[in-house]
Amino acid sequence: MENTKWLATVASIWIQCSSGASYTFGIYSAALKSSQGYDQSTLDTVSVFKDIGANIGLLSGLLYAAVVVTDGGSSTSSSYRSVYGLPLVYVAGAVQCFVGYFLMWLSITGVIDRPHVLLMCLFMFLAAHAQTFFNTANVVVAVRNFPDYGGTSVGIMKGFLGLSGAILVQIYQTLFNNKPTTFLLMLAVFPSLVSLALMFFVHANPSNTTNDKPHLNCFSLIALTIATYLMIIIILQNIFTFPSWAHILTTSVLLIMILSPLKIAHTAQKNEPPPPSPATAPLIITSEGPQQVEMNLLQAMGTVNFWLLFLAMVCALGSGLATINNITQLGESLDYSTVKINTLVSLWSIWNFLGRFGGGFVSDLFLHRYSLGRPLFITLTQLSMAVGYLIIGLSGNLYIGSVIVGVCYGSQWSLMPTITSEIFGVKHMGTIFNTIAAANPVGSYILSVQVIGSIYDREARARGGSCHGLHCFMLSYFILAAVCVFGGFVSLVLFLRTRGFYALIMERRMKRLQG
Repeated sequence: MENTKWLATVASIWIQCSSGASYTFGIYSAALKSSQGYDQSTLDTVSVFKDIGANIGLLSGLLYAAVVVTDGGSSTSSSYRSVYGLPLVYVAGAVQCFVGYFLMWLSITGVIDRPHVLLMCLFMFLAAHAQTFFNTANVVVAVRNFPDYGGTSVGIMKGFLGLSGAILVQIYQTLFNNKPTTFLLMLAVFPSLVSLALMFFVHANPSNTTNDKPHLNCFSLIALTIATYLMIIIILQNIFTFPSWAHILTTSVLLIMILSPLKIAHTAQKNEPPPPSPATAPLIITSEGPQQVEMNLLQAMGTVNFWLLFLAMVCALGSGLATINNITQLGESLDYSTVKINTLVSLWSIWNFLGRFGGGFVSDLFLHRYSLGRPLFITLTQLSMAVGYLIIGLSGNLYIGSVIVGVCYGSQWSLMPTITSEIFGVKHMGTIFNTIAAANPVGSYILSVQVIGSIYDREARARGGSCHGLHCFMLSYFILAAVCVFGGFVSLVLFLRTRGFYALIMERRMKRLQG
């Protein structure tokens, strides 16, 4: 099959399915703790570097801009950089992934002497940082290939990344169950090999967009089907003990489902009509109104819109990550059983996926039908998150609360990159959206450590060292709710500032389709 944007999409999906190893820390954390003689505080410190590495993607954006982005020049030069420059981004990710996890595996198995904790933090950072290189390449290429459906395409990419943790865990339970050290070796080898094997199939090849939506919807349907299947399997595995044959069967079905997008790509390529006129350049609101412009990172950081989007992400991403980081302690304080807590943790990836996928899909739908700018959906999801936090704080119902928060948290990961590409342009999108993504660890540190951690410790000290009951986290979740209301107001300001911009986007799109 000819290497078109559809084959590039399938290759990107498969890379995304393998590259979410940072979500699987719980599988090998106990082995890491015992082998290195860590206490819980030290283990948490290593885990922090995982979060930092997975969310600080500035270097991946800069590398993409250096080896792929062209400043004018011939179309031949542009094509050359796309075909041969882009794989360098994947190679950089693959090298970091292998080195980081392989050195951790050598440490845990005793092949090398027990490293200093700072070195282990570095290993963890490298391993998680690799994810940003895979993600940057796949997301930016998806936006470039589907300029009219950026929300849907980014939602698909971010959605499969959200599912990747659950996919990797299923493979682990089938091949290496109860062997967490071997799982670390798998994480070193498997994502690296997948990205290296598929990297030359991923390239930007924007062509006709009028017939893209039905095929993108098919990819979306596959993603939803896989998410539903994983949710059922996770629930059953928490209720029953699966024999080896059941793991083999369920994982085989899962792998067949992951391979199925290839059929969609083949059908889409056969039905691809001739390309229309080239897609128009992105727009941005300035004091003089909507204009065509491509901004680099420094130019973007000089705008009010950048800081409005960054502040909104601090509130939404920071509060969501603070919740998942503390969900075990929250469940224990509310007397949830270990099985229930593990189920909540496992299902978080499913809610996260639904948000990542739904945020892009729904915002595309309303943008095309009603010209409603995407920042409005950041406002709506943050207000919904506030409701979820109030449910947790007032009733302690983690089932309802975690679903609302998980879905709304996930939606930010498709809304934010797409908004970035629309407001600041695609050329330096990788650098800009990865800089904004730093809001995730920044917000998490403020809200998890300074708010939830401090308040819990104060309550625990007042009760002899431990805390049980709704009061342990009530004030924290009232504060998180207030933070999200504030974030909703900030994103509403961004929506109002960009209304004319989004209306003009749709006007120009309609003219292009009609002419």
